[in-house]
Amino acid sequence: QVQLVESGGGLVQAGGSLRLSCAASGRTFSNYAMAWFRQTPGKERQFVATITFGDNTTLYADSVKGRFTISRDNAKNTVYLQMSTLKPEDTAVYLCAATRRLYSAHYSDYDYWGQGTQVTVSS
Repeated sequence: QVQLVESGGGLVQAGGSLRLSCAASGRTFSNYAMAWFRQTPGKERQFVATITFGDNTTLYADSVKGRFTISRDNAKNTVYLQMSTLKPEDTAVYLCAATRRLYSAHYSDYDYWGQGTQVTVSS
């Protein structure tokens, strides 16, 4: 089992920045690819970014490419999402997820999920 706890969400004005954190506990963190998804009411969970284990290759959704950066610190068992130039359409609950696959942009491939942290971007 892997337990994931997100933090760092909040209210920010458009154009601002936030950094989300996801602390993991349980199994060996460095053996899991990590990802961020986001969800708004009535919509399917949307892929945001993922980072592999091993060589830390990253993959981003087109909607966040160039604005968001995913990173991980295996010594701290933590994955981060640095979000810049935020837009109102980035408003969502952001969820952290873990998978033993190399990486994936599909939420169904992820085995473990956090509870989420709310990000609200005002215009």
